[in-house]
Amino acid sequence: MKVKKADRIVGKNLTFRNACVADAEFIYSLRKDEEKSRHLSKITDGVDAQVKWLESYAVKADEAYFIIESSEVGGAPLGTVRLYDAQGDSFCWGSWVLVSGAPSNAAIESALIVYEYAVKHLGFKKAHFQVHSQNEGVWKFHERFGAMRLAEDAGQIHYSLAYEDIVSSIARYRRYLNNGIIIQEYSN
Repeated sequence: MKVKKADRIVGKNLTFRNACVADAEFIYSLRKDEEKSRHLSKITDGVDAQVKWLESYAVKADEAYFIIESSEVGGAPLGTVRLYDAQGDSFCWGSWVLVSGAPSNAAIESALIVYEYAVKHLGFKKAHFQVHSQNEGVWKFHERFGAMRLAEDAGQIHYSLAYEDIVSSIARYRRYLNNGIIIQEYSN
């Protein structure tokens, strides 16, 4: 199995748009925000480094990096999320950051979009990811979805989420994504 880019994925209130070089300033602003980035890998370079990363991402065929936007016309950027590191029938996701003041349902809807895209569209059967051990709100969020702790090292909790738990969570939280997703395939 393989993680694939999409140009757009539209949910109920959110749209995922494939990230591009023009998003470097926004992404950099999230990553340099002390509150938002305290549980992320540290950045030491400026916007130019983000531009270079996005240029290298553009030619990769095995990951998808999205700007999360409001689905309203001219929707404001609300955050980022990335799918990557396919291992057999499991995918990893992370780089999940939302702006301060994002709508209260943005976290749950964006997680549901990730799972619906990865499982129902790409065919993955499980997920794996890491959460900073001090990021209690996020690891509690994942554990409510059924994520199982596999290990903890260097301040990171390693998780796995089984297919049954993904499908169950999509059903349990359906009201946040009641019509599923609409995917505009990648056209590069």
